[in-house]
Amino acid sequence: MATITSKLPNVGTTIFTVMSQLAQQENALNLSQGFPNFEVSPRLMDLVNKAMRKGYNQYAPMAGIADLREIIIEKTNRLYGSNYHPAHDITITAGATQAIFTIIAAFVHPGDEVMILKPAYDSYEPAIELYGGTTVPIQLSAPNFSVDWDEVRQKISSKTRMLIINTPHNPSGTVLSKEDMQTLATILEGTDIILLSDEVYEHIIFDGVSHQSAARFSSLRERTFITASFGKTFHTTGWKMGYCIAPEALMNEFRKVHQFNVFCSNHPIQQALAIYLKTPEHYESLPDFYQQKRDYFLSLIKDSRFTCTPAAGTYFQLLDYSAITTENDVDFAKRLTREHKIASIPVSVFNLDQQDDKVLRFCFAKTDETLERAAAILNKI
Repeated sequence: MATITSKLPNVGTTIFTVMSQLAQQENALNLSQGFPNFEVSPRLMDLVNKAMRKGYNQYAPMAGIADLREIIIEKTNRLYGSNYHPAHDITITAGATQAIFTIIAAFVHPGDEVMILKPAYDSYEPAIELYGGTTVPIQLSAPNFSVDWDEVRQKISSKTRMLIINTPHNPSGTVLSKEDMQTLATILEGTDIILLSDEVYEHIIFDGVSHQSAARFSSLRERTFITASFGKTFHTTGWKMGYCIAPEALMNEFRKVHQFNVFCSNHPIQQALAIYLKTPEHYESLPDFYQQKRDYFLSLIKDSRFTCTPAAGTYFQLLDYSAITTENDVDFAKRLTREHKIASIPVSVFNLDQQDDKVLRFCFAKTDETLERAAAILNKI
């Protein structure tokens, strides 16, 4: 057998797989992995089924079908005051993670530096490493997870190729403000740095706050890829459907890689989404829908020993357990799963040097019954 030299020698099984497998082994309630446990819209499923029966079962156009690209760009320009064009500024992708990977593949060269804000979604760093880049982390800390923009400014160098942001932020549930985005624009002004803005939770944001998309800021738009997810918006994470938006010069480079990666995305689902998106209330109702779930979950555990700052966005809630135990978060998360039959995600695995803030991430994209069962467990700990 040939000797294998791994390009990702430090990558093992993800924490999501570890905790979900443990939850299954222990027959525990799984609030670890970020997926809803309620049904998809019957109308959306019917539209997919109709598209299949109408014969949309072969390859879609490489960039995505025109109707879907047009309605997404119309929505984006309307919400954020941008001026994107559906012909050359958007590509439909096989989920947001594929879009993120393709962006990194298209632009990161050996020796380039990519700055990320940690805790960070765990797909960023392996992709950077695969293409010879170096990750430059900026560590955020509980409970506020605010960005130290002075540190960002100081760590930019002649090698900085890209900066990745995520708002609303997984796993902390925080959101970047207008002031944050304006500061970022000032920092990047006069550089050739590409901004990758991971905005998959753009419609899941609470308390009347407006999502500060990079698309809102003209000085950021010219250098930015925005990635988005239909899975997060329409409770269809298993469909792996998303898109990315960027100015034509950037998108041309993206498509060079995209066409040899997946080439195109699921055709019947694209046809269905192009029709479904014509009814904006499907995504306009999401803030209220998920805020009710967040508030209900927090009301149920208000007398527990866990403490928290209510999530400002996403469908994740961090709970601080420092009043319960001094165990590190990985050990405590596993013990909760084994002894109390509830699974969560320890946040330290996403941090620089596994910084342990004594917080666990719980997904509240669940039925009320599931949230009630979870609360009954948490209140006894």
